[in-house]
Amino acid sequence: MDHQPPEDERQREARAILERVRHETDPQIGAHAAAMFLRTREHFTAGDADPNDRIEVIGTRIGRLAGVAGLVVFLLLLVRQLVAG
Repeated sequence: MDHQPPEDERQREARAILERVRHETDPQIGAHAAAMFLRTREHFTAGDADPNDRIEVIGTRIGRLAGVAGLVVFLLLLVRQLVAG
């Protein structure tokens, strides 16, 4: 009268356990860094813009790169001001 669960249920349970163990043992820093890099790349390549509107994609890319360039210029000016003064 030993009730055994069906084989596919046991396999599902084993896969769930293995997946849980994998999530707990994976290096979280590496996965986070990779996700951050992918999100940044998608942001600067205008992945969120309408792909059918080429002008919007190009304008979004130019605007985001100009923002980064402006930030670099302001940081250089700040460093120059702090060093000089």
